[in-house]
Amino acid sequence: MSSPRVLVVDDEADLRELLEITLVKMGLDVDSAENLGQARGFLTRHEYALVLTDMRLPDGLGLELVREVSAACKNTPIAVVTAFGSAENAVVALKAGAFDYVSKPVQLDQLRVLVQSALKVNEAPPPAAPSQGPARSRLRGNSAVIQALRAQIGRLARSMAPIAITGESGSGKELAAREIHAQSSRAERPFIAVNCGAIPEALMEAEFFGYRKGAFTGASDERDGFFQAAHGGTLMLDEVADLPLAMQVKLLRAIQERRVRKIGATAEEPVDVRIISATHQDLARCVEEGKFRQDLFYRLNVIELSLPPLRERLDDLPELTGAILERLGSFGGTPVLGAGVLEALRAYSFPGNVRELENILERALAFSSDGVIDAADLALKGAAPAPAAPAPPAAAAPLAEAPPEAVPVAASPGAPALPPPPPLDVLPSNLPDYLAQIERDIILRALAQTQFNRTQAAQLLGISFRQLRYQMQKLNIQEPEA
Repeated sequence: MSSPRVLVVDDEADLRELLEITLVKMGLDVDSAENLGQARGFLTRHEYALVLTDMRLPDGLGLELVREVSAACKNTPIAVVTAFGSAENAVVALKAGAFDYVSKPVQLDQLRVLVQSALKVNEAPPPAAPSQGPARSRLRGNSAVIQALRAQIGRLARSMAPIAITGESGSGKELAAREIHAQSSRAERPFIAVNCGAIPEALMEAEFFGYRKGAFTGASDERDGFFQAAHGGTLMLDEVADLPLAMQVKLLRAIQERRVRKIGATAEEPVDVRIISATHQDLARCVEEGKFRQDLFYRLNVIELSLPPLRERLDDLPELTGAILERLGSFGGTPVLGAGVLEALRAYSFPGNVRELENILERALAFSSDGVIDAADLALKGAAPAPAAPAPPAAAAPLAEAPPEAVPVAASPGAPALPPPPPLDVLPSNLPDYLAQIERDIILRALAQTQFNRTQAAQLLGISFRQLRYQMQKLNIQEPEA
């Protein structure tokens, strides 16, 4: 059986020789070309497991070869060699279809990792056809938009380019990331998902990069960070827009250099991870507002994968509800839907998407009789028919309709009670102050219910700890003295 063949394209004879020697020692057959013309000649005569090209060649740009190979030889990964510090060129090449990149001066350990990843791509079985998706995919449904999404995921799984997943809350961004990982050559390695909004800012560097024993008070043992834990696999940065600017700088360096330094260490260590980021926010707008670094946005947003909201794939409701009810099964069998339930669900806009559908069915099952869910059990009276705008939050009505004696609340002894909001038939004279008062009341209620445990209060309100802390500062809500 013949060895895999690699084509090296570079006009520097010394670098070409170094690459050849390294690849031959890995048991590969190597062809070398010093310009685009020679490379095109080799590509017409042989099939390659990998093409490795410099970005600047005497008769053109390696980017031209990237586009040609990506279009004509879809099963052949092509990687680029970029000059040191030319991260922009690497991103352009990845957007054009490059499998991966290495920077000059070439680090041989990184080169070997790249080559091994490329060989695994060729060994991996092709992704399932869209018609076979529901039986194999984490993304349930067989609508046209979901079939197109599965096909796109199958293509993205063959690349090492960073992916930015966008979509509304509850639309399944982590499921999509896990599906990309499962279909990639990294499937046997770890998949690490990190909620960037749930990590206290003071602990971020230690959590991401790890620390050495004795690096700080309490560091009794050496510990790996998220990058080391995901080595060889995939690191998902969920809600990446919540990262503070100081951490964004350190994350950008780790992604570009593919090396991290533990707190307390003197040397960096190489890491091999594929980055998938996700957020429900508009990152481009965050960049415009100065909340997110443009260079990091450019580095993460190489390939964008947009997830459709549930209201655009209502044909998937029968399969989604069936899968959810099977998981929630009780009463000795799978719960069933009564007459009119699917019709009622189709008329709802689902601002919370699939996650909200799960919550609706779980709540309905609790109120059902003998495992049969009726339309009344769904509690969708305030639902707006799709595709109308989502209905106001359900919490707003009870607050305004509550009897006046039930509204004033003190978070703890000594905390001032809030006056009741004006009745609904009277318009507030100052809307911002009115809304701030409503928000302050809700937060104080949550804090009072949890004895001022801010972590638990944030969970009750469905927001991150950092968001709660920010709102408390903005509204001047302070913890009462003991």
